[in-house]
Amino acid sequence: MHFESPSRRRFVGKMLALAGGSAVPFTLNLAAMGTAAAEGASDYKAIVCLFLTGGNDHFNTLLATDSTSWNEYKRLRTTADSGSIALPAVGAAGGVLPIVPNSPQAGRTFALHPSLRPLKDLFDAGRVAVLANVGTLVQPLTLAQYKAGGPALPQRLFSHNDQQAMWQSSHTELAGGAGWGGRLGDLMASSNGNATFTCISNAGNALYLSGRTTHQYQLGGTSAMPINNLSDTLFRAPAAANPLRQIISADHTDLFQKEHAAVTARAINSQAALAGAMLPIGAAGVPAPPPFISPRTGAAAANPLAIQLQTIARVIGGRNALGVKRQVFYVSLGGFDSHDFQALNQPELLAKVAHAMAYFDSVLANLQGNDMRKQVTLFTASDFGRTFASNGDGTDHGWGSHHFIMGGAVKGKNIYGSMPVTGVGHDLDVGSGSLLPTTSVDQYGATLASWFGLSATQIADVFPNIGNFSIRNLGFMG
Repeated sequence: MHFESPSRRRFVGKMLALAGGSAVPFTLNLAAMGTAAAEGASDYKAIVCLFLTGGNDHFNTLLATDSTSWNEYKRLRTTADSGSIALPAVGAAGGVLPIVPNSPQAGRTFALHPSLRPLKDLFDAGRVAVLANVGTLVQPLTLAQYKAGGPALPQRLFSHNDQQAMWQSSHTELAGGAGWGGRLGDLMASSNGNATFTCISNAGNALYLSGRTTHQYQLGGTSAMPINNLSDTLFRAPAAANPLRQIISADHTDLFQKEHAAVTARAINSQAALAGAMLPIGAAGVPAPPPFISPRTGAAAANPLAIQLQTIARVIGGRNALGVKRQVFYVSLGGFDSHDFQALNQPELLAKVAHAMAYFDSVLANLQGNDMRKQVTLFTASDFGRTFASNGDGTDHGWGSHHFIMGGAVKGKNIYGSMPVTGVGHDLDVGSGSLLPTTSVDQYGATLASWFGLSATQIADVFPNIGNFSIRNLGFMG
């Protein structure tokens, strides 16, 4: 068993992290301040988790369009009232967008939601792949084993908070623990000149990025988050003579106060370092996202996800100044809990996802004159999938779901994993067409971790259930 040395810095850092909570991002940034780490990897790689909060309806995201599948889809998703959530067919006005995987599945054809045109283009270009029917699993399960219950069944299925936690950490919310993105950071932080910037969230405090020893650094929308009023006029004192920094970072004789002040000073310096390293917005740095046109209104609208990814690109652009070789990022978009108004809301949400991902791909293609697409991989995740059967105006909580992986190192234009039968009552239906996953989140993450540079032993440490699966690399990374 490994024990950490009882240094004041580690003790205070952990206490601050515990005291801070998700509502105090600056306090969490205090805990993230670390000392310089040894030089490790010679290249640069980054993994970006895009979390679709609420549970995206994957059945209307990736669709089987062969006649048998499509007829069953239309039957189950078309209702007598105006709440039908079935999409128009390929070739119809506003119809689903056909895709042709490199590895065809006999007798089956597929398409993407009409709002995902930019992702279809990236799929066709070979920079996006689909992973089918992935979900939280402890070990492979059959429908009979699921119905029998038992310890091999993931706990608290269909619960938003717990399944978000399972996706991000392999544990339920009640069990706590570090997230697997943070555990990646623990193992790769030694590759970075400053371990502070190993794990970075631009969507609040994310369990995914909480490591055992590595703490996430939180961005504030478009910038590194400063302490309020630190560089402003305060109590009529001019900015140059602002006394706040001296007050909060002054030396003390009391050991606890002394260490708190030292951590605060490092936080201030790290914020300044990150703000100085990030590329600017505009022609000299990272361009603004192109206009997002809402499929609901036809008008230009804000896309907060594109702004999050713009900020991540600006941080990646500052990688050399920050001295980092491995980084893990987290962004998110909410609103996917589509019990109601799915036909109205999901097209808007998926359009934002596709718009933001295509923008991020275009920025990485020419970041400071370099094509960074092979060095940055983005993957999507969500609480769970949805039921296949409609509730009339939407869908309810499910389990397995389909997801996208994007990047120049991705072996794209393909569907990985096993595409399920379309319908209900089959051998993967755990109720109302909700899918029993055939691929685990551990396998999904382990494939990304292998590309990131982790050994088999390290991967087993990051993903505690991976030893239960015979296939540990799904093959979607080049």
